Amino acid sequence: MRITFIGGGNMATAMIGGMVARGFAGSEVHVVEPDADKRAQMAAEFGVTTSAPDEALPGSDAVVFAIKPQQFHAVATALAPQLGDALVVSIAAGIRCDAISRWLGGTERIVRVMPNTPALVQAGIAGAYAAQAAGEADRALATRILESTGEMVWVDHEADLDGITAISGSGPAYVFFFIESLQAAAQAQGFDAETARRLAYQTFAGAVKLAQQSDDDVATLRQKVTSKGGTTERAINALEDSQVRNAIIAAAAAAAARSKALGDELGHDSE
Repeated sequence: MRITFIGGGNMATAMIGGMVARGFAGSEVHVVEPDADKRAQMAAEFGVTTSAPDEALPGSDAVVFAIKPQQFHAVATALAPQLGDALVVSIAAGIRCDAISRWLGGTERIVRVMPNTPALVQAGIAGAYAAQAAGEADRALATRILESTGEMVWVDHEADLDGITAISGSGPAYVFFFIESLQAAAQAQGFDAETARRLAYQTFAGAVKLAQQSDDDVATLRQKVTSKGGTTERAINALEDSQVRNAIIAAAAAAAARSKALGDELGHDSE
């Protein structure tokens, strides 16, 4: 087994760290990375083999493109003659399977992935789409790779990745925005910055943990906290009056629309 990563950035490092922690041998992973210091660091930390972009690729069962979308066309066309029969896994946002196949000389066994940044602490969730030519063994290998950094879901249609982008891909920023706002609210109540931070972080972390471990859905949990005529009811009413729920839905819709537009923009053949 050999998995080759094209790019050794933060997401690739997170995935490789998770893979090694979950049973992949370092010798099974190869990283193509232009920065010599980064190559040395990854080799020392994970026991992987590395090479510069101008060196020949090793034979691989899967090649993971962990590069910026704007780089994909140039990198893919340069590497196409060396891929052989490897499964192609792309975590480059917006680059669709038809463009990937075209740039890689017609390869059809492709899995597109939308990860999210909590993968950096093995707490991510990724959405994945497998092109028609990717078989069960390909899906199983992709699942093994992706579950190294958290959870994953498969979608049946490539367009569904725009929705994944809107919810879980961009979602950590929504959560950070809410925590940031809760901290600001705490400081407005007179708490110092550190106390506000602790209150906001642990309130959010504790609520998520309770929701994950409870048999109740989140609506029921919210209702249990919201006593009739109490403080929480007054706060929830203020949120509803400000149409916060509708704003969140609209924000996700805007993100999905932008994801689709980026796919249209990035899928052409000019570099």
